This record gives sequence, structure tokens and C-alpha cells, in this order.
Amino acid sequence: MIRAILSNPNRPDLDAVPVCFPMAEDAAIIENLQEIGIGSATKRDCYVRQIDSSYPVLKRLDESLTNVDELNYLAKRLESFDNYEIAKFQGVVVSEGLSNMTDLINLTFCAQEVTVVRDFSCLETIGRHHYLDKRIAVSEEEMRTVDFKKEALNLLLNCNGSVTPYGVVYQNGMELAQVYDGCVFPDYDYTCNSVLTVAMTPCSEPENTKKITWLRLPMPDICIERSMLRAGIDTLEDARIALSENDLPDEVAARITPENETLQSLNSLCGAVARLNGSERQKLKAAIQLTDNASKVYADLSAHCPELKATAQNPAPRNITEIIHLAEQLELFDFVEGITTPEEYGRYMIKESGHFEYDDNLAEYYDFKRYGEQRVSNECGAFTTYGYISYHGFISLEELLAGCENHRMDMTMGGI
Repeated sequence: MIRAILSNPNRPDLDAVPVCFPMAEDAAIIENLQEIGIGSATKRDCYVRQIDSSYPVLKRLDESLTNVDELNYLAKRLESFDNYEIAKFQGVVVSEGLSNMTDLINLTFCAQEVTVVRDFSCLETIGRHHYLDKRIAVSEEEMRTVDFKKEALNLLLNCNGSVTPYGVVYQNGMELAQVYDGCVFPDYDYTCNSVLTVAMTPCSEPENTKKITWLRLPMPDICIERSMLRAGIDTLEDARIALSENDLPDEVAARITPENETLQSLNSLCGAVARLNGSERQKLKAAIQLTDNASKVYADLSAHCPELKATAQNPAPRNITEIIHLAEQLELFDFVEGITTPEEYGRYMIKESGHFEYDDNLAEYYDFKRYGEQRVSNECGAFTTYGYISYHGFISLEELLAGCENHRMDMTMGGI
């Protein structure tokens, strides 16, 4: 965690704004900064009166100008580091005299190549760290063949190290690669909760441009807006988007046509899906399959559900807005995962649903298939690839997909 006191360098009379990084409420914090005339998406206009953190080396940012988004990105990167990686980062910052935010961000992508020795009492540990630092990924079989004491002695006796407050730094030939160009942030999935990665580029750039802004959706709208500004994109019409990594349910992803979607609609869709747990996502996939085949379901069941408005059209979701409406009203559906036949459904309802008192001694007298068929015939439901799902709303599925207000209609338990 990094806590910075930020102020307007041109208006020292205005109150400073304390900000904790990584920022939790981006919109509110940016609004507070903009009230005192700072917080630009592109300029380093925030004067750091004081910075406190678990990374002492960042004290060198005191009394300097910084960009709030750069400091936020740096904080996110550092939060993922373990203690040894933090020692590497801080050691190189001191040994190289780094203080520019661009360099600090770039260092987070290459500091792993460095070796830092903080304890000289165990050559085995020093050698193991150094061997892994140079190679990053090593098989267990290879590790068993290495003489780590020899590796440590070779490092300590033959390589030049820089003494820092964080240990002796051996850079192992590390070069400060320009992963971050001072404008567009490199791709980084900080939350690990994204369901869709979008590559955004300016329409003014050629299609094969390397000036790509990676958006991990869902994300706050203000973060998308500021990412656009950093990329030199003024309006959504000036942005070209392409889908990259995709963790959306297949039935959802199949209905996305990037050329017809906006960033806002994609972000809203991802937000709706990200709020669902694993079983709810299965339920959403089943609900989409149900709506895909709802015309037949309605034709078969309209005689049994007079309260339910019939529809002559197939209400299958045609765009992501309709899928969002479906995802937001999943409580109107009952779903039993893995159920594929009326007999399985009847058995589940009688034995496991909790609606009945089941007696094992009477198992041979239960007609699971007949009861399952009875329920299926009285519900607006269907057997899908993922299990049995039934709809219990008062309005038609077509109206539900259109975003109409709805509430649940439950049937009374039938006999056996």
C-alpha cells in the first residue's frame, strides 16, 4: 500500500488530497483531485508533498511531480511482488539512481532478472536464488543436478555487486527494457477477475500498430475514459477494438460482434457476467439455450400456463444488451445442473429439492418419471446441454429480454 499526499504545485493554498494506492474508488478520488486542479490522465501535474509506503525507496518521490495513473499502476505492480522481488526492485532503484516514473514502471518488468544477496550465511540459498534469477523457469530434474554452493561462490568471487540498504545487488546483465513508453500502460491483469480482454487502438494508426491499449473488462468507466485519453483517443468513434482473451460463457461470446459493439456495452456485459459465480454462469448458459428454443416451449406449454403471455416469435437474445437483461434476472429461473431426463428431474425434486419428505422404505412406490413429466409439462422449462431449467416470470421471455420489469411466479407443488 502506498499513501501519498498530493497537491497542486501552482496553488499551494489549496488543501492537499490524501490518496491510497492502488486506488479503490477511482471516480471519487479523481473528482477530489480535479477539484484542486490536478489529476490529469496524461500530465504529471500532482505534487507529492509526502509519500509513505511499505517500499521505503519510494520516498525519493517526495517533492516531485507525478501522474496519478502512473503511480496507481506502479502500486498495482508492486503489490504482486513477494519480499525477495521487492528487495530486487528497491536495490536496483538505489544502485541505478532511478526516480523517473517511466523507469520505475519498466523496472517492475525486468527486476526479476537481478540477484540480491541479503544474507551471506548460506551459500546454498544464495546459489539457488541466483540460478533461478538467471533462468526464471527451471525443471525439478535440472535443479537436482546443480551445485548451488559453486554457483554462489562464482557469483560472490567473480561478479561485481552494488551495496545498497536492501542487499548487495548483482544485475546479471539486466537491461531496463522500455516496456512502458510513458503513455500506454503494458497489459496487466491486476484483479484477475476479468472475463474479456480488449485491444484498443486509435483509428488514426495503421491496423498493425503496436500502440495497443489493453483493457481488462469489466473495469470502471472512468478507467476506460482515462485509458482512451492516454492513447490519444478523443471519442469512442476514434477507437478501433478487437477481442483478445475471452473467459465469457460460449453462448455469450458467440453473440458478440466487435464491429457492432461499443466499449460501454461490452463493459456492461462483462460486469454482469463477472458478478455471477460458477453455478450461476452455468445457469446463464442454460437460460440462453432455453430462450433459443422458447418458441417451441411456449407452443407446448401455453395451454398449461394461462398466466404466461404467449409469443409467436423466437425471443432468442439478439445482442449483448438482451443477454445483460437475462443475466440480471436469473432469479426468475430454476436450474438443476446435470439433469437430462424427466425421470432424473422427478427423482431430484422428490429426493433432493427439500419440497417433500422422502422415505427410502417407499422408494419402489415413487414414480419419478411420471412426476418429472408432470412438472415439465406445467413449467416453462427445457432440458439443455447443462441441465434442466424453467422460467417463472410473469411476462414473456421476449419482454424480459427487452428489459421490462418482472417478478417471479411460482407454481404449487403437484402430487406424485
